[in-house]
Amino acid sequence: MARVENLLGALSITMADRFRAVGEAHRVSASEQASLVTLLAHPDRPVSWLGDVLGLTSSGVTRLVDRLVARGWVTRTPGTDARHRRLRLTGSGTKLARSLNRDREEVLADAVSGLTATDRADLERLLDSLVGALHEDLMSTMHTCRLCDRTVCRSGGVPCPLDHTVPADV
Repeated sequence: MARVENLLGALSITMADRFRAVGEAHRVSASEQASLVTLLAHPDRPVSWLGDVLGLTSSGVTRLVDRLVARGWVTRTPGTDARHRRLRLTGSGTKLARSLNRDREEVLADAVSGLTATDRADLERLLDSLVGALHEDLMSTMHTCRLCDRTVCRSGGVPCPLDHTVPADV
């Protein structure tokens, strides 16, 4: 292994630990955190879709949604069956999802705070290439973006590096 790969691994673990701490500070599990942030960006999606995005089994996503509903963060619409029920954040769920995004932003800003403007621009260009090259299909993109602040990704007129995974008819 080269040093760059090892450093990337160390950074990945550090960031994952810090993101987990964000969820713990809000008393939400990693799957609850991902669900809230994902549903903020994609309201009115079926339960089965959320399970696919999070990589959960049917019973796993059902238990997760039951917890989210019990905590007052999500509502379910009636559907033809449990898999087709649509999910929407409540007011408190929306507030929590936005708070999670803000706290995640603070973690990320802290991570790059020591970089110069030139270094930040170089890092952005490199990350754009790396992230874009790691995905070929929409569902793997959705899984990666489960904690992304979608409003930031396309800011400044710059396309998302994963736009190539979105079918033209979506």
